[in-house]
Amino acid sequence: MTSHKRFIFEVEAAKEATDGKPSVGPVYRSTFAKDGFPNPIDGINSCWDIFRSAVEKYPNNRMLGHREIVNGKAGKYLWKTYKEVYDIVIKIGNALRSCGIEEGGKCGIYGANCSEWIISMEACNAHGLYCVPLYDTLGAGAVEFIISHAEISIAFVEEKKIPELFKTCPNSTKYMKTIVSFGGVKSEHKEEAEKLGLVIHSWDEFLKLGEGKEYDVPIKKQSDICTIMYTSGTTGDPKGVLISNESIVTITSGVMHFLKSVNETLSEKDVYISYLPLAHVFDRAIEECIIQVGGSIGFWRGDVKLLIEDLGELKPTIFCAVPRVLDRVYTGLQQKLSVGGFFKKKVFDVAFSYKFGNMKKGQSHVAAAPFCDKLVFNKVKQGLGGHVRIILSGAAPLASHIESFLRVVACCHVLQGYGLTESCAGTFVTFPDELDMLGTVGPPIPNVDICLESVPDMEYDALGSTPRGEICIRGKTLFSGYHKREDLTKEVLIDGWFHTGDVGEWQPDGSMKIIDRKKNIFKLAQGEYVAVESLENVYGQVEAIDSIWVYGNSFESFLVAVANPTHQTLERWAVENGVNGDFNSICQDKNAKAFILGELVKTAKEKKLKGFEIIKAVHLEPVAFDIERDLLTPTYKKKRPQLLKYFQNVIDEMYKTVKEGQASGQ
Repeated sequence: MTSHKRFIFEVEAAKEATDGKPSVGPVYRSTFAKDGFPNPIDGINSCWDIFRSAVEKYPNNRMLGHREIVNGKAGKYLWKTYKEVYDIVIKIGNALRSCGIEEGGKCGIYGANCSEWIISMEACNAHGLYCVPLYDTLGAGAVEFIISHAEISIAFVEEKKIPELFKTCPNSTKYMKTIVSFGGVKSEHKEEAEKLGLVIHSWDEFLKLGEGKEYDVPIKKQSDICTIMYTSGTTGDPKGVLISNESIVTITSGVMHFLKSVNETLSEKDVYISYLPLAHVFDRAIEECIIQVGGSIGFWRGDVKLLIEDLGELKPTIFCAVPRVLDRVYTGLQQKLSVGGFFKKKVFDVAFSYKFGNMKKGQSHVAAAPFCDKLVFNKVKQGLGGHVRIILSGAAPLASHIESFLRVVACCHVLQGYGLTESCAGTFVTFPDELDMLGTVGPPIPNVDICLESVPDMEYDALGSTPRGEICIRGKTLFSGYHKREDLTKEVLIDGWFHTGDVGEWQPDGSMKIIDRKKNIFKLAQGEYVAVESLENVYGQVEAIDSIWVYGNSFESFLVAVANPTHQTLERWAVENGVNGDFNSICQDKNAKAFILGELVKTAKEKKLKGFEIIKAVHLEPVAFDIERDLLTPTYKKKRPQLLKYFQNVIDEMYKTVKEGQASGQ
């Protein structure tokens, strides 16, 4: 189907390459912004305004809910209204101020999503404090690093994380003086805190500190920083991304304008399931949108195996997910189909291809096959609670086969977005019912400008007939810089343009397709960043190999590698282990592979690599990587796309074998 639609328009012409600067393609923006970018709603200049105005408009709406646990069983959702939440926020804010924390102070929040998380965040917003989420997926030392680097003086923490916070002492206590539990405080934790010179409060104690006290809420500016989000640096320490009030109010108005433009307006009737970490910008930005319209946020119980059950009880209308979660949903449905017997599977397949066919012809998912929806696909819809109207996938690429499958069977819109912490989440998002956008991240949202900058070393040309280059973003959603790292800020923020490091390709309709990483850094399926060159440097220290190419991509959750073993070491191993044959045949031997893999893993562990950085399978290539096969550049740098092309079958085989091993081992 050829599409003549175009969802972007040009606002500035392309620029040819000049003295050492690469060429830059035209600057484009969304056609939804042809009359200019949407303005934030009058009177909303900060995150605090978003919440405060929602409380004024919707005081009795349900705001935050969690499941009541009765005799160990999860029951219904219990709700606090906007007004009830507001009253607690004011008390927590007063308590913060009574501890001597002033505007501009730094406050850490550490724990799984829950009402107390949002309440602590809103108390920070009220008093102009920097809210700094702490999270441990960045590695053991990260929490300690963030406390010291951001100079956090008080931390709110989930009760079960208190011991983790103690582990950062005594180094962190230079700054951190007070800890507030989301729940209670055990007596042994009280004692330990005293030893460390920390003041520790239970949630209820801290609330009491705020009673009967009144502190004025300072006036906030758009340029004020409201949060520092630390993101996994590709090398070295996490980077603190400074996000201003303006970024957040701009992103919420952009998202709302976009949804209105595609007839999916957000409203106070919307219900959102909160389970993606609030420490990341994706979930935070969406929750701000829900709060702005007076919608309801229900929290999960913190266990991915129980997520579907929580969905069934909450019945959300908006479901944000990362590909890994949607992967689970997809696999679960496929398993159900395979055990349902031949007839059921046949009915499903016929219904699927009929509906998908109609959607390809341009029909909306609602009109494509109402009969099939009722008879066949309704079960899937009920599995997600029965009310979901939008599934939004972000954080890593969603495989096209999963996206198209869900677009057909989930009876709702499945949208895929792209953004970074530095761009305050959403930057591109696909449209409902536009099947041509499968496999892309859609056009830009209506409050940013986008251009591509050529990457000559990688032969990406922003002025070519198919424009390709590094994606650059300009707009008010952008971050204000990296905390205390002016040097890093200058590398990526140039003349108002943020250079993402992702290589994209414009599609004819104005959608963007992400095709590469500029610096050979990529995300695994679970969202962890891998800096592949630094890993190759670590693995390169193994004596048994001459050279190694490490491979992974965003659809897989682990890494594999192709290595050139050292002749001497491998032949010595063969003699010692009674393996006969020439060098080529020894490379094929599965015990030889196991030996080399063992050496690689040993080094990885010695060098304290993280779990996801450890290679799970290796292929031994007897012939060294060379320029003749176009695997290396003349300066002996690896040509990654060519290596992948050359070894594609080997890579596919390794992934298949490891997964089969994992499946049978479970």
